Amino acid sequence: MKSWLTWILIAVGLGLVGLIVWSFVPEAVEVDMATVERGTVLVTVDEDGKTRIREKYVVSTPLSGRLLRINMDPGDVVVAGKTLLATIEPRDPELLDARAIAQAEARVKAAEASVKKSEPVLSQARIDLGNAETYLARLRASQAAVMRSEIDDAEARFQAASEELRAAKYAQEIAEFELQQARAALLRSRPRDEENAGNQELPNGGADEKNAANENGTNGNSWNHTIRSPITGRVLRVFQESSAVVTAGMSLLELGDPSDLEVEIDVLSSDAVKIQPGARVMLEHWGGEPVLNGRVRLVEPSGFTKISTLGVEEQRVNVIVDLTDPADERQNLGDGFRVEARIVVAEAKDVLRIPASSLFRPDEGWAVFKVVDGRAVETKVVPGYQNGLEAEIREGLAEGDQVIIHPSDKIADGVKVRQR
Repeated sequence: MKSWLTWILIAVGLGLVGLIVWSFVPEAVEVDMATVERGTVLVTVDEDGKTRIREKYVVSTPLSGRLLRINMDPGDVVVAGKTLLATIEPRDPELLDARAIAQAEARVKAAEASVKKSEPVLSQARIDLGNAETYLARLRASQAAVMRSEIDDAEARFQAASEELRAAKYAQEIAEFELQQARAALLRSRPRDEENAGNQELPNGGADEKNAANENGTNGNSWNHTIRSPITGRVLRVFQESSAVVTAGMSLLELGDPSDLEVEIDVLSSDAVKIQPGARVMLEHWGGEPVLNGRVRLVEPSGFTKISTLGVEEQRVNVIVDLTDPADERQNLGDGFRVEARIVVAEAKDVLRIPASSLFRPDEGWAVFKVVDGRAVETKVVPGYQNGLEAEIREGLAEGDQVIIHPSDKIADGVKVRQR
């Protein structure tokens, strides 16, 4: 009995000793692991950009006049050489005050007097020419009885009378032109109701005739100037919609082809020096499902200063990207839309890669914790390209190895670990 109790006490003592020893054995640290695999590592410059139509056309007035109302709205389709954009008719004369009217009427009367004054002068010139012609004919008929000098004098008189008649005609024409100018100065603007009063007897007030004239681009006036679309595309903006008096060079509409898009991306100047024309670009989060592809066409040679959201001055440079995907894949993408762009500046294909968060710096170089038989083993590596998410490994690891992601201060060489 005593021996049996002794053995029980010994067993209990050994169990307590083992429990104490086990309590001092460190537990395995839970960690996140990743497997070394082969793939492609892209080094990209990530920035926001916006789309813009490559070529925009601002339609302006080539001459001054009265612009008729423009019936185009943003989004309307236009066809080159066919779609009527705007019609400009001659501007109404300016209104005259009482003094200006009196002066203009006086000039008209003076011009009428000049015309009347030129009429007797012209008649007298015709009479003198007729007499000179008759006298010259008489002398030539009796040539044997007169001296040659008399015939020469008669010819000179005839030529002088001809020039006087021509001068009298010119003077009368000038007087008539001055009369027309003086009468034109009396033209004054009248209300449209007065001008259209003569059309009240027409069916529908002449609306059918006016519509037909508008469709032909004449508006019933051969002096009207019509402007047609220079391109096939859509109306982007209408600067002047209502009827108004316009001057030459005034902007009316902005046209463009929404299918001909490019992307403008402003990047830090330190990143711009890494970007080369022809670099591949991926456009994400633009509103559609597929990722759009593009190519860098131009890195602008001049930068500009921009204040960041944190209030820091930054030197930035515009990068212009051409879209390479068919327009059918981005039908709803328009001018001035926001996109997120990833510009590829370096690419390593079919290389070993791990999460970049696995890397850490020991005393020298780079290292990772490789998991071997459930323990963390500090392993020196030689990384290549890194993009913040992934890193290329050129030396130190093999495909299929497991490494610890985000190693904490609990991880050291030889520490037991297990998958979280």
